[in-house]
Amino acid sequence: MKKYTLKRISGQTGSISQQLDEARFTINYKNLLNPAQFEAASALDGPYLIIAGAGTGKTRTLVYRLARLIESGYDPKSILLLTFTRKAAKEMLTRATQLLDHRCSHVNGGTFHSFANLLMRKYAGAMGIQSNFTILDQGDSEDVINLLRTQSGVVSKDKRFPNKSTLFRILSLSLNTYKSVDQIIIEEFPHFINELDKIFTIGEKYIEYKRKNNLFDYDDLLIFARDFLLSGSPASRSFLDSINFVMIDEYQDTNKLQAELVRGLTSLKKNIMVVGDDAQSIYSFRGANFQNIMEFPEQYPGTKVILLEENYRSTQNILNFANRIYEGASEKFDKELFTHRTGGSSPLIVAAINDKMQSHFIVDQILELREQGVSLTDIAVLFRSSYFSFDLELELTKANIPYVKFGGMKFVETAHIKDVLAFLRISVNSTDYVSWYRILLLHEGVGPRSAEKIIAELNNGALSIEREPERQKMRHGDTIYNLLLMFFKLIRTQETPEQKVDHILQYYYPLFKAKYDDYNKRLKDLEFLTNMASQYQSPESFLSDLAIEPPVDSVTDMGDEDKNDEYLTLSTIHSAKGLEWHSVFVIHVLDGHFPSSRNGEKLEALDEERRLMYVAVTRAKNNLYLSYPMNIYDRESGTTLSKPSRFLETITPDLAEGYLIDGTSLLE
Repeated sequence: MKKYTLKRISGQTGSISQQLDEARFTINYKNLLNPAQFEAASALDGPYLIIAGAGTGKTRTLVYRLARLIESGYDPKSILLLTFTRKAAKEMLTRATQLLDHRCSHVNGGTFHSFANLLMRKYAGAMGIQSNFTILDQGDSEDVINLLRTQSGVVSKDKRFPNKSTLFRILSLSLNTYKSVDQIIIEEFPHFINELDKIFTIGEKYIEYKRKNNLFDYDDLLIFARDFLLSGSPASRSFLDSINFVMIDEYQDTNKLQAELVRGLTSLKKNIMVVGDDAQSIYSFRGANFQNIMEFPEQYPGTKVILLEENYRSTQNILNFANRIYEGASEKFDKELFTHRTGGSSPLIVAAINDKMQSHFIVDQILELREQGVSLTDIAVLFRSSYFSFDLELELTKANIPYVKFGGMKFVETAHIKDVLAFLRISVNSTDYVSWYRILLLHEGVGPRSAEKIIAELNNGALSIEREPERQKMRHGDTIYNLLLMFFKLIRTQETPEQKVDHILQYYYPLFKAKYDDYNKRLKDLEFLTNMASQYQSPESFLSDLAIEPPVDSVTDMGDEDKNDEYLTLSTIHSAKGLEWHSVFVIHVLDGHFPSSRNGEKLEALDEERRLMYVAVTRAKNNLYLSYPMNIYDRESGTTLSKPSRFLETITPDLAEGYLIDGTSLLE
């Protein structure tokens, strides 16, 4: 049995200096993992970059490493695992616990934002902030900006000015990408360059408003956590000294701000492992920086790069196709996906006369797969942009094929849920005037001016949520004040989140019923919110979790309860990352659409489009179909002849079969 010797390389690494014989572990890591996975799972001191190709068991590798570190004697609480979704963190810790034992559940695991939130609550004093702050989600942030936009008087009927969403995007991208506001405007919104000074002013007022009212948005969480970790303060050093190992999942999706936060985490000890795939970096529109993963070895001297190339998802035919697609990338880590799976047919490239014929082909092929025993839930149709599926949706409906299209409104973004959360935020932070503004406008007869008047009274103390309602001046004949005082009485008491939500709903229900014609359908969301609240001990933790990691689906998005256990998936490729299906269709694979015309000029943007194609084709386990209409309709030019995606130019007959709808071969 081979032995490994672990040596303490400095007094601060937290390493355990002892000989580790594989026989001492309860888990046979070497036999349960392939050689590359085992190398990653048994890694200890220093920086590591794990390049995990699609379907190569990335999560499995991280889970085994967690278990092995704990079996090696490290305190689970000294391990920090950061992911992009709470679901991913929970899955890893659950699997590690099932693999080893309950010690794995004590690992510090969560998202970047949830980690930052907990850090700020614990070290608020050292950061110079109050620990009872309220977190603004994106919709809340946009509402604050809209209020400031209106109050600033910069909006004119004669001249276009950015709306609240655009202003928020400009300010947020600047922070996350380390680019100046004017640079963001020049690159993405050049038509607003003459409004630069006004945008700066609103940005400054937004910062001032948040600080005055103890509000923090998503970007603030990362900024305060980064600054604290890099501060070198006694509190910061104390925290960093308690962390022996840092593990980051999906590192290719990090932005500049997150990369700096990671740098802060390694300012005392250098035991960091980041896992990701350069070939799946597709979120630059959110601020993700492809160079973070490419430059990691330079930024962390002594980095050991480990490639995970054995794929457990797809057939070799699909992997050969994917490998050829990614060969054309201008900057990449060289890797070649392979599998020991046998069999499988070649990918098909299908040219249709037009959109309708493309849709007919897909519907017919789905029905044929269904007859072969492939469940609808194991079939997906993927597309570069959401509107590419409109024609297909009509044909699926005609064929009575149930489907779900991903990309709908999130649960906490629905108007009625935002209403209730505004009430709850006020019960926690009475100076959250954006929430006050939203609530006041729900009442009949209250317009923007009346709302601002009442907010002014709240601001100067004439009205107060903290005082006994009976001691406040009652205004006879003024229904809104009497209703508000009743609301004050309802939420003043110290109650559980569930009780608070129950009381809020008592007050809200008449307003809710009057505002929404489909209130019966929306009522299911309110019931769901109450059930969620029952799982929390404090309203602050409930609101924080909803802001940082909200549920995705709203009952109102789902329509009537799905009576089919089986449904087809329609999805943008961005939404499909991380998922897999038995059979995958990628539609509208034509130049100008995929890659999109606006991303075909710059090399960086074109490379990302190529990576998007790579992500699409590696979702397929057994069958892969790529299709495009040969004739497309353009409003200005009429019907024009299209050209297949340039990404297919290097695909040869040994890699895929090409057909017209009538069966004529294309690749000869």
